[in-house]
Amino acid sequence: MVVINPVANALTSLYNNESRRNRQAVISPASKLIINVLRAMQKEGYVGEVEQVDDGRWGKIVVQLQGRINKCGPVTPRYPLTYRDMINLPTYVRKYLPSKEIGIIIVSTSKGVMSHKEAARLRIGGVALGYVY
Repeated sequence: MVVINPVANALTSLYNNESRRNRQAVISPASKLIINVLRAMQKEGYVGEVEQVDDGRWGKIVVQLQGRINKCGPVTPRYPLTYRDMINLPTYVRKYLPSKEIGIIIVSTSKGVMSHKEAARLRIGGVALGYVY
């Protein structure tokens, strides 16, 4: 199985299952990056329990959905964000969120994967992976 952008596939799968009002989503193949993205979404309250299942191949991730995702998707190309960008939310990132106070941009930083709000609080920059609102 060749996946060009596994984060995009995972976020699209979440959005499709959420729009169908499913209670859970199964994401395959599993990776540490996808699990960390889902944990960042879990901290903000967008998804419930995240469980990794070893199926003997690439692995699967089972995510409990809570009905709180209106839209989610990848940020492509992956933009680098500085600390000042996290505070001001530049125009190229602002197009992904409906409002400054609604939703999160998921950022990969040197301290791990987190929301842009947490990265701004820690005063670090990173690379934008996806968005959720």
